[in-house]
Amino acid sequence: MKSLGLILRHRRYFAPAWAFMSLNLVYGTWAIYIPTIKAQLQIDKSSLGIAIFFMAMGSFLILPIAPKINDYLGCGKATTWGILALGLLGILPFIAPTYPFLLGGLFLLGAAQGFLDISMNATVAEIERRDQVTLMTSMHGFFSLGGVLAGMGTFAMAWFAHAYEHMALLLVFMILVNLFFFGAYQDITSEVKKESEFSLKYLKPLLLLGIISFVVMGSEGAIVDWSGLYLQEIVHLENQWIGAGFLGFSIAMTTGRFFGDGISQRIGSEKILALGAAVATLGYFGVLQDQFIWSIGGFTAIGLGLSVVIPELFRMAGRQKTISPSKAMAIVAGFGYSGFLTGPVILGFIAEGFGLRTSYYSLLGAVIAVFFTAVLLITKPKK
Repeated sequence: MKSLGLILRHRRYFAPAWAFMSLNLVYGTWAIYIPTIKAQLQIDKSSLGIAIFFMAMGSFLILPIAPKINDYLGCGKATTWGILALGLLGILPFIAPTYPFLLGGLFLLGAAQGFLDISMNATVAEIERRDQVTLMTSMHGFFSLGGVLAGMGTFAMAWFAHAYEHMALLLVFMILVNLFFFGAYQDITSEVKKESEFSLKYLKPLLLLGIISFVVMGSEGAIVDWSGLYLQEIVHLENQWIGAGFLGFSIAMTTGRFFGDGISQRIGSEKILALGAAVATLGYFGVLQDQFIWSIGGFTAIGLGLSVVIPELFRMAGRQKTISPSKAMAIVAGFGYSGFLTGPVILGFIAEGFGLRTSYYSLLGAVIAVFFTAVLLITKPKK
């Protein structure tokens, strides 16, 4: 909790925390209106899946470009532009009159999200380096908190006649609050390393981190998209309870990230990855019991276990000496977004062919693989 205290007491640290929260506020608000927008455009589930894919593809394709913009502008200024882009583009899916417009709007929104993701993580990595503080996991805690608040926005949906009114109000609020904080990180720039043309050797020290990122973000995406259906079809919960798994997952992820920095300082990055994977493994065993309490508790444990993994991977990528932090984070994020793109799709094919319960066994196997990969990092000789 020491890092959370630092963030809450110092404007320099609280400012980027708002950027993290803003990103998931926008994404989470889009998520709660997915059924509404699906009904408005009268599209089926497969068309909706393609639309969500376009959003993830926008995030993925911006990754090679984001580090160059960060190096040119400085990651602090790039974060500012990322928030403004998010604020301007966030309304597009909500005002889409046609399906092609929705695809284009989600692609652009995904690109803005991916750009902001790289910029704000690079900014925090540089602040950690300059100030000799540990903040990354708590920053991601604010990201998760944004998702929780967006989820609570479900209760405000009845106040608005149209979905775009809700999002427009949120976007104006987000931009105004961030305008107040922009100056706190405008001067932050990452070291721009003089590198020769790209070589596969740059991937070598990041490969295991990328594999973990792929599996974990794929698992997160699968839980966001499929946890409700699992609770409905396998655990046989009534509709008002099928969101409980994701809510428990999100709250646990937020809590875990606020405590994660202190644990990381005590036991180290590699061990916290292994610990997180072990807790998530136990969570999947709980989910697979197919009973209300065990399944909800399992989703909660998965959120707690996975909470520390992605921010720790970004921290480890930012510390390596081979290439600039922005490029390293883009590589790790690229693996992660690949998992986020393909994970829910792969899970869907498994569920269609072998059943939804079998698909969750595949997620269990994947997180066990993360555990052993983390153990490999622990036992790997330090250079």
